[in-house]
Amino acid sequence: MYGKMKEHLQKELADIKEAGLYKDERVIVTPQRAEIELESGQKVLNFCANNYLGLADHPELIKAAKEGLDTRGFGMSSVRFICGTQDLHKKLEKKIAEFFGTEDAILYAANFDSNGGLFEPLLTDQDAIISDSLNHASIIDGVRLCKARRFRYKTADMEDLEEKLKEAQDARFRVIASDAVFSMDGHTPRVDKMIELGEKYDALVMLDEAHSAGVVGETGRGVTELYNVRGKVDLITGTLGKSFGGAIGGFTTGHKEIIELLRQRSRPYLFSNSLPPAVVNAGIRMFDMMAETTELQDKLHSNKDYFIGEMKKIGFDIKPTDSAICAVMLYDAKKAQDFAARLLDEGIYVIGFSYPVVPKGQARVRVQISARHEQEHLDTALKAFKKIGKEMGMV
Repeated sequence: MYGKMKEHLQKELADIKEAGLYKDERVIVTPQRAEIELESGQKVLNFCANNYLGLADHPELIKAAKEGLDTRGFGMSSVRFICGTQDLHKKLEKKIAEFFGTEDAILYAANFDSNGGLFEPLLTDQDAIISDSLNHASIIDGVRLCKARRFRYKTADMEDLEEKLKEAQDARFRVIASDAVFSMDGHTPRVDKMIELGEKYDALVMLDEAHSAGVVGETGRGVTELYNVRGKVDLITGTLGKSFGGAIGGFTTGHKEIIELLRQRSRPYLFSNSLPPAVVNAGIRMFDMMAETTELQDKLHSNKDYFIGEMKKIGFDIKPTDSAICAVMLYDAKKAQDFAARLLDEGIYVIGFSYPVVPKGQARVRVQISARHEQEHLDTALKAFKKIGKEMGMV
């Protein structure tokens, strides 16, 4: 039965490899941190994790996770509305809402689920979603699961967004949906302008803060802090798997009526096990840490400004960025893969990205800065980029 499909899949995989698009998974044997060790025994500097605040192996979060295990057990063995809700889950949801200045929050197993389960319970074919062209795959899939009409506007282009809002005026409800930081580029949309357009054309604003929460804004409250519109965005989705400890778990936060309806009808929430107590208790501690100090955010911002400034001096083509993401544009898929491989030989762990993750002809090496990086880490990476850039004739 499998014979013909096996041949087809083997050819598909061979074509992917020939095009230089095959994604190898490098296995690490240490905790996620700035300096890691690969299964091969090679020790490298990690510049490709979403560990923006360096919390993935923070002793405070490890302690809190252990306390969650000791006091609430290993797992919930159920979904939330049956017997899968603990006091810890409710406490973490309250912390999330307080952090973003919203009314309520709901937890999911992952941010892919929070985006995938957002639109369908709220919107019908009478409604419209106006979506940024560079939105994350989880938003795209969430929109596909919904029967609302779909409009797509040029990324972060507020004039094109306004045109699409005009086209959607006959809809019952309208939702503008966008990443808060676009993970492959690092830029943010003008959220203040999005809110103005939302008010003008009677549309809700939804943002995915996966790569911005904990990073963007003076205290890491994300793009609503950056653009001074805290509490004015209708819906925010995000993750505990990047800045906020790097484990697992997603959330949606916003108006209490919306969150209440999601608890009743959002399928990924209703049909997925609750987050385990260890993850939830660590999340609670993480938000407490966010309220106590901005030390990690301050260091992250300093690291990012230094690294990107030096990369530009070397002569690399860097995408404009508002975040801790530095997209080094190489444009050719094979060059991006080769560049990343040669950096690994120099002890710098980064990933080359090409189609279909980014548009054709827009291949790049993405560098992600962390508060865990020290000055010597940054300088070592800069030295390696300069060396290989010259050898490959790119600078």
